[in-house]
Amino acid sequence: MKRSQHFCLQVGVALALLTILGVLINNLAVNLIRTDMGLSFLWLGRPAGFALAEHPLSYRPSDSYAWALCMGWLNSLKVILCGLILATVIGVLAGAARSSRNLLLRAMSSGYVALIRQIPLLLQLLFWYFVAFLSLSGTPLAPLGALIRVSNQGIELLGLHLSVEFSALLVGLSVFTAASIAEIVRGGLNSVPSGQWEAFRSLGLPERFGLRRVVLPQALPAILPGLTSQYLNLAKNSTLAIAVGYADVYAVSDTTITQTGRAIEGFFLLLISFLLLNLLITGGMEVLNRIVIRSQQ
Repeated sequence: MKRSQHFCLQVGVALALLTILGVLINNLAVNLIRTDMGLSFLWLGRPAGFALAEHPLSYRPSDSYAWALCMGWLNSLKVILCGLILATVIGVLAGAARSSRNLLLRAMSSGYVALIRQIPLLLQLLFWYFVAFLSLSGTPLAPLGALIRVSNQGIELLGLHLSVEFSALLVGLSVFTAASIAEIVRGGLNSVPSGQWEAFRSLGLPERFGLRRVVLPQALPAILPGLTSQYLNLAKNSTLAIAVGYADVYAVSDTTITQTGRAIEGFFLLLISFLLLNLLITGGMEVLNRIVIRSQQ
């Protein structure tokens, strides 16, 4: 009896979802007919007519909308990949500091996490752009000698120039996401039995060595699922790049939709772009998770 009830419930839910989908598709078709526009992607081959401040490959305003969107996608991919690396480094260090026996490190890490998680990301991006970078003088600051130079023109890292828009977005996304990663790392480290901590300490191993070689490998299975969620959040939050003038795929799509009036097609392409980005992140993390599980068997 219970099986038949469950089956009927599943059929009912499936029919409801199909009905909703049918209504949405019907409304879309009716609206397209009313506007006399139809559904077309031929406009992708027309000249874009607008410039991009940043483009990893050669781009001119006379190039097509399709190429402009491709440049935006590559810009998004660049800031997301760099953000994932930087956020992971900061987050792991902050999370390890929260589990440290050093009172000062714990207090500093706790204050960082508490402060960053309470401030909306948009405000943080505006702070990094207008206050932290544009308010600097033209004379570069060199916090690490010749390795890193910071000015109101952006960051120069090992001779590579990063624009002020890219720098503000990268730092803002990384610092914001790292605060959540720190909590995930702290939770993962706390899930390791206390006996493992006592074991490496009783052997006289340094705290850093014990964390890196003994505790962290055991905590990875608990850390990776939450880490994947934060990586996906970083990718989606990168759409706020439009607030600091960085030409990511969302900003380019917004300009394209405004010029062509092709909102449906534009949002569809935007959806596909972020779907591909998220699939890349999810697939990479699944591979890493399998490697970790196999190494512990």
